[in-house]
Amino acid sequence: MNKSSVIILITLAVFFLMGSSVQAWFGGKFKTIKPENNQISIPLKGIMDGQAHYFKVKSEKGETIQFFVVKSHDNVVRAAVDACDVCYRSGKGYVQEGNVMVCTNCGMRFATDRINEVKGGCNPAPLNRTIVTENDGEKLLISMADINANAWLCRYKK
Repeated sequence: MNKSSVIILITLAVFFLMGSSVQAWFGGKFKTIKPENNQISIPLKGIMDGQAHYFKVKSEKGETIQFFVVKSHDNVVRAAVDACDVCYRSGKGYVQEGNVMVCTNCGMRFATDRINEVKGGCNPAPLNRTIVTENDGEKLLISMADINANAWLCRYKK
């Protein structure tokens, strides 16, 4: 194997092992969203694929709050802060592996159909959400009051 092949393989291995943190180096996995009327509105049609969709929004104090939404295999759209009560100081958050979200700090695994059902400990910190139908389709709504109340969990995010 020549030197350039070894370098490419090592680079790919590092990216694979570092997972979602690599995405942050290249523009990130988080889509910036701006609240309107003291709430976040996300069109359902863009998040119904069973994959975790990551967003960030500024709290009332100017802190960046990162969260994800995912449609679980029981067809419920769920939302949680990308942090937990235990590992938030690591600033690492979660990645999705099939039907589970995995804490990238401690490795704990959480079934997507338990998000918003179980809270505390290393569970993804739940966000209250509502689905509404408007003229331009169904939307997931999250109150900025709930985002602001959970802002402390994202203090250590980079």
